[in-house]
Parts: sequence; C-alpha cells; structure tokens
Amino acid sequence: MSETTQTSIAPRRLSRTSAFVVGGLAALLVSLSVAISVGAVPVPLSTVWGVFLNKLFPGLIEETWSQGREAIVWEIRFPRALLAMMVGAGLAIVGASLQAVTRNPLADPHLLGISSGGAFGAILALLHTGLFLGLLTVPLLAFFGALAATAIVLAVSRFADATSADRLVLAGVAVSFIIMAAANVLIFLGDPRATHVVVFWMLGGLGLAQWSQLIYPLVVLAACTAWLMTRTTDLNAMTVGDETASTLGIPVARFRLSVFVAGALITGVMVAFSGIIGFVGLMIPHVTRMIVGGDYRSVLPGSALIGAIFLLWADIIARTIMAPEDMPIGIVTGLIGGVFFVWLLGRKRSAI
Repeated sequence: MSETTQTSIAPRRLSRTSAFVVGGLAALLVSLSVAISVGAVPVPLSTVWGVFLNKLFPGLIEETWSQGREAIVWEIRFPRALLAMMVGAGLAIVGASLQAVTRNPLADPHLLGISSGGAFGAILALLHTGLFLGLLTVPLLAFFGALAATAIVLAVSRFADATSADRLVLAGVAVSFIIMAAANVLIFLGDPRATHVVVFWMLGGLGLAQWSQLIYPLVVLAACTAWLMTRTTDLNAMTVGDETASTLGIPVARFRLSVFVAGALITGVMVAFSGIIGFVGLMIPHVTRMIVGGDYRSVLPGSALIGAIFLLWADIIARTIMAPEDMPIGIVTGLIGGVFFVWLLGRKRSAI
C-alpha cells in the first residue's frame, strides 16, 4: 500500500471514529433522558433536567414540580438509569475482552461461572442468612460469591494445567454447573414464600439502585476499564493467536488469567447490584465490531458506549411493557439477544 493511500485512509478512519463517538454520546444522553422520563408515572423532560440542574445548582430553576415527582426523578429513576449504564458498559467490556483472549465469539461474563457464584451468594442471603448487614447484605454476598467462583475456576485450571483458552472455558462451564446445582439446593431448602424474590433477582433487575451504593460499581468499572485500555495492543495480538502473541513478547497464560480476574471483578460487582443479566456481554461486542472494526482501541470504548445505551432501553421496555409491574430485565435482554444471534447465524451462513 502506497504512502499516499495510507495517508488518505487515516483521516477517513478518524472521521468515522469521531462521528461514532459524537453520535453515540448524543444517543446516550437521549436514552438517559427517556429512561428517567417514562414509567408508570410519566415525567416531562423539562422536569427531569430541571430537577437535575437544581440538585447541582440549588435555586437555578424555579421549582414548578411536586415533591413527589422530584423524588421519583432523583431518588428512584436517576440512580436506576446510571446503574443500567454502568452494568451495560461493564458487561459489554468484559464480553469483548473475553472474546479476545479466548478467541471464542460466544464468550461472555457468564462463561467463567461468575454469574452463578453471584447467584449463589444472593440466594444464601435471601433465603438463609438474612440481612445481617442491612441492605448491603445481598450485593455483598453476591459479590463475594462471584469472586469465589472465579477463584475456583482459576484453581481448577491450575490443577488440571488448563491454561489454554479452550480448557479455561471448559473449566468455567464445569464450575458454573456445579455452583448452580448448589444454588438450586439452597432454593429447595429455603422458605418457599421467599423464592419469588430469588427468581426475580436471578432474572435480573435494577431495583436495588441507590445513590449511596453507586460508588462501588463505578470505582471497580473505572479501575478495571482503565487497566484494560492500557492493554489494547495485547488484546489485539491475542485475537490473532497465542503463538503470534508470544512472539510479540506477551506472557500469554499470565495475561489471559489477568483479563479473567479483571472480568470477574467487573462482573461480580455488576451481578451484585443487578442480578443476572444475560446476552449483553455476548451480543454487544459483535455489534460494536460491525460499526468500528476489530481494533480493540475502538472496540472497548465502543462496547461500553453501546452496552450502556442498550441496557437503558432494555430497562425502559422492562418498566413499561407491563406497567405498573416491573418485568425482570433479563427476560428482555434474553429475548433480544436470542433474536440477534438467529439473525447473526443467518448472516454468517449467507456469507459462506
């Protein structure tokens, strides 16, 4: 390729990336506004942003809304929408990273048994231990359950010397089945009157969102994403193969395990506050690569942006389709994800 051709391609790529970022941020702002506005009690967009601006700058705008609507906007819907953005972004980033280091297009955060561990911890709190730490009991036990599941997967992989991509995936699947079996035992032995709470949590929901708790997923997501962004060159190399990555000086096994641990931290904290939400980490990286290409310098932030927008709209559907009932968001993501992959299979087949 000539120098002139390369020079002409670079501005086009930059322009395409810039257009995607600007359009994505605009779509995110619109989605956030709609997510806060709609619901069993509709709230005008002017009220939504009036409340927001008054919270940042007290007295800036004359209050023409009731205290009830202000409470709905600020205490319920704003933290819920922000949690949806963080969960969507986090699961999408983890899915994209796992697909790179395993070279498996079907890899997602549930692959490591992380979600199963989170479910086990939540079920233990809801049906057996009680809320001995107050409202933080369920998310904390779910978080530690997710981390414990990841530690078990890593221990199994080391015991079986399964540090390759395929064998790590198999270790994760095996541990996931074992943990879910143990979780089902807890459900069977628990109070039947409380099982509906467990079922709702296992299907995913954002009803636990509170301002005081958003700091936990935010810090974990920011720290792990920052580390992953510094390793995008290594992620690009891993998509080509272990041998190529090794020739570039990347310690393949150690780097893969590091990505697994970072993914466990993100997924663990997200599962702790949102329950099990499937297909986000599986689907969003595919959509992102269709738009921005395969370079992980664009794939990771692009996945975060699209994942946040997607989960905002999934939550909007979950809250409105059966209003005033709140449908578990995992049902919505599962339906959309299943339809997406049927379409993707058809697209791959037509490309052969």
